[in-house]
Amino acid sequence: MDISKLNEEAKKQKPLWVRYFKKNKKSIEKMDVQIHALHDRYSAEIDCLSCGNCCRSLGPRITDKDVDRLAKHLRMKAVDFVTQYLRTDEDGDLVFKTMPCPFLGADNYCAVYENRPKACREYPHTDRKKFYQIYMLSVENASTCPIVYKVLEDIVKR
Repeated sequence: MDISKLNEEAKKQKPLWVRYFKKNKKSIEKMDVQIHALHDRYSAEIDCLSCGNCCRSLGPRITDKDVDRLAKHLRMKAVDFVTQYLRTDEDGDLVFKTMPCPFLGADNYCAVYENRPKACREYPHTDRKKFYQIYMLSVENASTCPIVYKVLEDIVKR
């Protein structure tokens, strides 16, 4: 999938995905096994390191545990980590001050991969239990992540 066209294609598909969810919410609630299989398929087919779109454009919510883990990894005090790397967003959540992520390398490798924030470890969330609960979030994430785009595209085709 051409990453440069992902956002445009996702915008075109969004009304279809939203309509599908409204019509099929009850069946989607029972589709975790199928959705997880699609997640596995497209995660194997799509190389995240060749994309890195999420790290360039999405600001993950940073929890207190994330702060402690990252600060320890970087051999900093938690308060210094917060001061140097984080800000409070409009929802009151801690997020990175800058995007792309300050730990994203030019080669799309994460400098803190083993200690990355929980939100990064769980992304793109298409393998989550009770996927229907985050279906609409996934519709938004499809403009950033080709895995999510392909999973949604496949769900609607079935």
